[in-house]
Amino acid sequence: MGLNIFGNDPATAQKPRQRFADDIVGRFRSGHQLNGRPASLNEWRVTTGDPEVADAIHEILGGEAPQEWEAKGEDNLEVFSASAEVPIILDGEKALRQKMVLWSRSGKLIQSGDGQTIDYPEDRKGEPDPDAALSFQERKAKARDGIGAEPQIELYFRLAEEPDLGIFKFQTGSWSMASDLAYNDVEGELADYAADSETGKVKATLKLERVEFTAKNGPRAGQLVSYVKPVLTIKGAA
Repeated sequence: MGLNIFGNDPATAQKPRQRFADDIVGRFRSGHQLNGRPASLNEWRVTTGDPEVADAIHEILGGEAPQEWEAKGEDNLEVFSASAEVPIILDGEKALRQKMVLWSRSGKLIQSGDGQTIDYPEDRKGEPDPDAALSFQERKAKARDGIGAEPQIELYFRLAEEPDLGIFKFQTGSWSMASDLAYNDVEGELADYAADSETGKVKATLKLERVEFTAKNGPRAGQLVSYVKPVLTIKGAA
């Protein structure tokens, strides 16, 4: 039982309990640091600063019990889940946000846009993207060399099984996901289902999918190529 020690003085009345159902309560991550180096995962890793959220994630997605990790932000708890695919709810078109971004070596944003038109910096807003005519592979090569923009994809969602737990965020620079989203016009699909939904909400799944193939050409010709890519699949109006 909590103490009631402030009488009826409104100046010292108990602070109302905050509800976090509409706040970002955690982040889904597709990798972690292993011996100081980034490593991909086959199942989702979820980080949060809320022990109740961590326990709920563990209960819903399984895996290892929540544990502390050396976080740079407030999400100091992590759960290595046993789930590669998670049913989610998207709150309309704004749930998916995509940009092509170019950063300086010091982490300062130099340029952003949609791949065709620049929207930052302000004095260049509306100008054609200098890489607009490049192929997908050419863009990717420039980004790898640090002289071209790369994808920045943000997804905001709720867990379909426990929507009142709060909003989760997934952010990635995955070229594979950027390619899939563009090729399948996922933004258009999301907009269509959101328009058809009475609530504006849309059902979807967020999955980590392993891809394996033997390279036919290039420096890795004849070798087995294996990687994990995030996949967003729209399922319909919620």
